[in-house]
Amino acid sequence: MAAALGWGALAASSLVIGALLGVARQWPSKAVGLVLAFGAGALISAVSFDLAEEGINIGGGDSVGLGLALGALTYFAADRLVERMGRPKRHGAKDGGTAPAGAGAGTGLALGAFLDGIPEQLVLGIGIAAGEGVSVGLLVAIFISNLPEAIGSSTEMSRAGRGRGAIMRLWIAVAVVCALATVAGWAIADTASRDLQATIDGFAAGALLVMLIDSMIPEAARRAGNVAGLVTVLGFAVAAALSIVG
Repeated sequence: MAAALGWGALAASSLVIGALLGVARQWPSKAVGLVLAFGAGALISAVSFDLAEEGINIGGGDSVGLGLALGALTYFAADRLVERMGRPKRHGAKDGGTAPAGAGAGTGLALGAFLDGIPEQLVLGIGIAAGEGVSVGLLVAIFISNLPEAIGSSTEMSRAGRGRGAIMRLWIAVAVVCALATVAGWAIADTASRDLQATIDGFAAGALLVMLIDSMIPEAARRAGNVAGLVTVLGFAVAAALSIVG
């Protein structure tokens, strides 16, 4: 259990590091966009190799497909709920909202980090308990993709007027829950069927994909411009290479 907690805390620590970087100073808009673009590429790699492909190998396409649907619908519903509860409206909304274009992205990124972080770290804990060791590719993908999510989210929240203390408490809470999810994965490894493990992989992939299209990629393109696509490919290549090595 100690190993699962330690590796889980390491993976989740980048959420707190990213939040600290986000509130420490006002980052140039383009720099935030480049970080988000790199993280988006890393997350696409994680979805492709560490979640979808691994899930199919473990439990088959039907279980992964079920997880994809559940993860996508969960993120979609939760994001809409947060929006109705007062998330700032995006510029150009049909109802005439006048908030800055990225004002609502912070909450969406935080929600995405929470919904995909738990199943990702469950998978990490299950792998440790199974005696497979730590998946270097998954660990690094979680770590480096957490950073831009946390940086981008905390930057947007700070610009929207949310206090630094509140932002840090939010991200520390998310990090603690994600780290504990690794321990939970370790604890249920003996009872979790291969189909359940594949469904967990699919859930994380589904939540990630909807978050990427809804919040992360549009914000990266808006801030960084055309170069965002190139940096996204770089993030994908780096994470894919690490996944293969791991």
